[in-house]
Amino acid sequence: MKAKILLLILFCVLGGRPGAGAQDDALGVKTQEPRGVWVSVFSGKKILYSEQGVYDLIAQCKKARINEIYLQIFQSGNAYYDSRIGDKTKYSQMVASAGLDTLDLLLREASQSNIKVFAWVNVLGLGRNDKADILKKYGNSILTRDQYLRPSKISTTTELDKYYQREDMIFLEPGDPKVEAYALTIINEIINRYPLFSGIHLDYIRYPSPVPFPPGSRFNKFGLTYGYGPANIERFREKTGINVLDTLNNEDEYLAWDNWKRQQVTDLVRKISSLVRVKSLALTVSCAVVPVVERAYANAFQDWSEWLDEGIVDYVVLMSYTKDNQFAKEVVKSALGHRGKGKIYAGIGVFLMKNNPDLFFNQLHAVTALAPDGIVFYSIDDLNDQIIGYLD
Repeated sequence: MKAKILLLILFCVLGGRPGAGAQDDALGVKTQEPRGVWVSVFSGKKILYSEQGVYDLIAQCKKARINEIYLQIFQSGNAYYDSRIGDKTKYSQMVASAGLDTLDLLLREASQSNIKVFAWVNVLGLGRNDKADILKKYGNSILTRDQYLRPSKISTTTELDKYYQREDMIFLEPGDPKVEAYALTIINEIINRYPLFSGIHLDYIRYPSPVPFPPGSRFNKFGLTYGYGPANIERFREKTGINVLDTLNNEDEYLAWDNWKRQQVTDLVRKISSLVRVKSLALTVSCAVVPVVERAYANAFQDWSEWLDEGIVDYVVLMSYTKDNQFAKEVVKSALGHRGKGKIYAGIGVFLMKNNPDLFFNQLHAVTALAPDGIVFYSIDDLNDQIIGYLD
């Protein structure tokens, strides 16, 4: 608490306050920088299951001066919205519980309160839902696999699992045209059904990210890497004549395979972005990303720095969740050098610090001092009264 008081005095002397996010617009009027919160389908508040839940969310955002909501509406292949394509069992349960479409209500109420709402979509991650509609339609051939041809969801452990930590969930193969077509169909449905969304927020738009990881295919025997879905392997063979299951013989072939995998993710992001922008230039496209550029590039094949350079996304949100404030500062500082044509928001893992508000306050100060383009908190359930006390 002493640290908070000393920092508040310093901010007053300097004419500012932590996290205030005020900046001058083109007319010299003070405007608040983006401050957002992720609202997960796993929220214990069950926000969309009642009309009151919607009003409580808006009130909580106002109290914390949050002006952006990242609302998860497609997760593990489940549609938490009025879908004609995906499994909307969860949506039907929400409507039955609330007696109305609370998503429509939230979009209207947020708009009236000048709060933007973004459709948060898990693109390639299916959690542990092996009964997802896309799997029922196409089977397991559309899953990505590691170099040992194992899907990422752990069904049986092997000797390898003593040394590597896999993301124990189902991932689709971005290099499979069927996966791409399905993702585009879902995004198209969302932006057409709910025109009051301010944009699309993409999550799990990457390959699985195991640890430790090899820095390129040349070192595959020392770690796990993905992209070995059948369709992706075959398309690469047709393009290059190289069968990656036989061998990669030299540096050029290693690089070609790695670049190919990165390109599959980038192409999917580019097509989603084009689809959204054809619908409306007012809609934004953002992505939640692995925060360390090198790991995102070499391990998750998520070349978000290039996405910003090329302008195919408006901004990325760094999932820089840590209790190590110095590490958070270093990660954000490094990432901000990759803005390109876009913007970079810092994601703060409040869930790690909800019982230590002083730690949260110090991290918020350290990060905002670096002047990211916005801040997003994970998640709504962790914004308790003590934390909000630092924000209001």
